[in-house]
Amino acid sequence: MSDCMSKIIRTTADIMFLFITVFGFYIVLHGHLTPGGGFQGGAIVAGGFILLIVAYRLEDFLKWFQKNTFQSCEVSGLVLFIGTALAAIPLGYLFFMNFLNGAGGLFGQAVSFGINPGVLNTAGTIPVMNIAVGIEVLGGLSIIILYMTSGIRSHEEGE
Repeated sequence: MSDCMSKIIRTTADIMFLFITVFGFYIVLHGHLTPGGGFQGGAIVAGGFILLIVAYRLEDFLKWFQKNTFQSCEVSGLVLFIGTALAAIPLGYLFFMNFLNGAGGLFGQAVSFGINPGVLNTAGTIPVMNIAVGIEVLGGLSIIILYMTSGIRSHEEGE
């Protein structure tokens, strides 16, 4: 068996990675309006990275994306999540309170009564939390897959 997949599979994986990533970010950003959210969207984007690992060799993938990159994603997602929750306290609100709802501006438009017309900026801090969870899940699942594939590689070298 060759070291990597055929050129057709790699090219298809490159194209599909773009669509998978865009769809994953769509799920993250529309999580407060439709089924889905940060976890589901982050898992979809991580699936795109898994596709690249399958289409290319792990060594080639690690030339493009280091484990530190995904660790940084995981940490920054956690910091954004907790930071958004803590940001409410100095403003006189409770921890995790939706302090941006109805305040105007980005993510702060008041929600109208009845069916939501699909306006993205109607949920306050919820989209920010979805983005944070999406970044966290993307980093976490990618690290898990990288460590699992590294274990397979070290097991094959030991034989």
